[in-house]
Amino acid sequence: MDVSFILDDLNDKQRDAVAAPLQNTLILAGAGSGKTRVLVHRIAWLMNAYEISPYSLMAVTFTNKSAKEMQSRIEQLVGVPPQGMWVGTFHGLAHRLLRAHWRDAGLKENFQIMDSDDQLRLVKRIMKAFNIDDTRWPPKQVCWFINAQKDEGRRAAHVPDSHDPFSKGMKELYFHYEEATEQGGLLDFGELLLRAHELLLGNPPLLKHYQERFKHVLVDEFQDTNSIQYAWLRILVGQEGSITAVGDDDQSIYGWRGAKIENIHNFTKHFTEVNTIRLEQNYRSTGHILKAANGLISNNEDRLGKELWTDSGSGEPISLYAGFNEQDEARFIIEIIKKWRDKGTDLKEIAILYRSNAQSRVVEECLVREQIAYRIYGGHRFYDRLEIKNALAYARLALDPNDDGAMERVINVPPRGIGERSIGTLREIARDQGFSMWKAAVTIIEQGLLPARASNAIRSFLSLIEGMSVCIQQPDLGLGDVFEQLIQEAGLIPFHEKEKGEKGEARVENLKELVSAASGFNWSSEDEEFSSPLMAFLDKAVLDAGEAQADEYQDSIQLMTLHAAKGLEFPLVFLTGVEENLFPSKMSFEEPGRIEEERRLCYVGITRAMEKLYITYAESRRLYGSESFNSPSRFISEIPTDCIEEVRLRSQVSRPVSMQRPALNRPMNSSLSSLQQPTVSINMGDKVKHPVFGEGLVINSEGQGAQTRVQVNFDDEGSKWLVLAFAKLEVL
Repeated sequence: MDVSFILDDLNDKQRDAVAAPLQNTLILAGAGSGKTRVLVHRIAWLMNAYEISPYSLMAVTFTNKSAKEMQSRIEQLVGVPPQGMWVGTFHGLAHRLLRAHWRDAGLKENFQIMDSDDQLRLVKRIMKAFNIDDTRWPPKQVCWFINAQKDEGRRAAHVPDSHDPFSKGMKELYFHYEEATEQGGLLDFGELLLRAHELLLGNPPLLKHYQERFKHVLVDEFQDTNSIQYAWLRILVGQEGSITAVGDDDQSIYGWRGAKIENIHNFTKHFTEVNTIRLEQNYRSTGHILKAANGLISNNEDRLGKELWTDSGSGEPISLYAGFNEQDEARFIIEIIKKWRDKGTDLKEIAILYRSNAQSRVVEECLVREQIAYRIYGGHRFYDRLEIKNALAYARLALDPNDDGAMERVINVPPRGIGERSIGTLREIARDQGFSMWKAAVTIIEQGLLPARASNAIRSFLSLIEGMSVCIQQPDLGLGDVFEQLIQEAGLIPFHEKEKGEKGEARVENLKELVSAASGFNWSSEDEEFSSPLMAFLDKAVLDAGEAQADEYQDSIQLMTLHAAKGLEFPLVFLTGVEENLFPSKMSFEEPGRIEEERRLCYVGITRAMEKLYITYAESRRLYGSESFNSPSRFISEIPTDCIEEVRLRSQVSRPVSMQRPALNRPMNSSLSSLQQPTVSINMGDKVKHPVFGEGLVINSEGQGAQTRVQVNFDDEGSKWLVLAFAKLEVL
């Protein structure tokens, strides 16, 4: 049978990988090297060259989207319908196995799968039934603990004993949870894999059946496997089967959610006679981008090693921009985007990447001002995020206790013992009497319409809001201070700190960034339509949230975290906030191996760019509610100097030489000369004279060209913003 068609249009290394002997094979597939193409062609090769039945192959991936794409490509390549093939996610295939052998797995025939919301509700019911304090053991943290144990393959009985009361409580809750799920015939996502592993391990005849059936297993994104997934694969392949693992240890960025980079590093130890093949030819990025990525990642130790290359030319150097602050950084990005747009680039071909969700706020505000459509990929706009809406609801209530929408939102956030029954009573009284829920709450307390415990909880909430109302009226508090105090009194920071993992960290960072947003909010008492800065800020937040994200099919800029960007590619990419303590994150200094993972994350960000990459950082940044002066990230210095250049926008205002960071002493590319900084007429820090306002000091600037605005602190008239084109300022 002629199988050469399968190898058509593949490069030499791809052919080696596709046509590798029927043995354990590790394919180290670099970014943009065509790994999905190789995996699908490998499946086609096994079916045709080795005449393996499509129903005797198992192909495992991580997302339903990837599984469907793989099935579709297999059908296009060899004409075999995907129905019946074992191609799917780890969870999907484990579920299929348990459905077929539910009795052997000790399950009910009609067992049900719980999603994360179902799991959280069950944990809350268990805690209520056993009268467990949900402030000491937050339900979300209990879910995280249980899932983490299952990812490690541990039942409650196998969790190590501890003298720490908190850990003992967690273990006890895990026992209660196991009892409840067994009784109800319920399986969470972690249970699917753990139960499937136990099924095969505890039933040798069944294991032998599947080992003989699936003579070859193929796994995508192998570097992202966790402990239980790796154990499941090892027993399924056994001693007689073979496995093709496709992955890239340089793109292992999910350690925080259980992925073990050790799995791909130990592959040659745990599987015998491994054939290792490296896919290093990149079809995505230019030579300069790949050289930068290679130089950066070479600083990590214990790599399996590879060097990305391309035959498509060097392309433009990477451009490095040092902003004065985060506002200047955002303005630079917008100006470059407008230049590319004017040259005919679609907005959807542009991505802005950041390490922390909170960084999106300043960029979002700039995009809104410039009326440039954008989408937050895989997330919400800043003012649409749950934790931000909660904080704003507290502020709205402090302004107006009769705001029913705000009261409903936060009356029991964080949990304070006001249940749905009490809230229902509030709604009913408010509806019947025709007044607000706040007044209904006062009525309930005065007339003793609820049990003492519920009434006391409501009374405490009312006292909290009354205290906040006093807080916002203090004339000496700035708007940032107001929000900092409201968030603190509401207990939102410790509430979200109890959520383990990146989500909880992101919520805390976003709340701190809300303080930054409030601190930087410009309001003047001359704006008569608003009675206070707080009211003006809340209206702005509502309007920004009301600016709906661009439609999925609308041409729009893509904003996303670096984690969300994995697997995507864009002609123009901005990698923002590349500063010490931000990227790499401050927390990465505290745990072994975290700096290396941050570097891999930067490597992923760099290799998203196809044609042009801009790396930006700010010399000073207000983030998470405070001003910081971070140095440029170590990752910048790890990029080879001959593939990076420093650029600045044309402007009539610059910092004095003494305030600028030293030049990188790198050559400028002539194609970007229009962005270089020319001789300037006014510097921040200059003493100037205005024909009307007199003498003053230049303390800030924004904008470019003729529309540049400067902030001058005049000796007699105070601070004023002036447009340079009309101000007639004289430098003294």
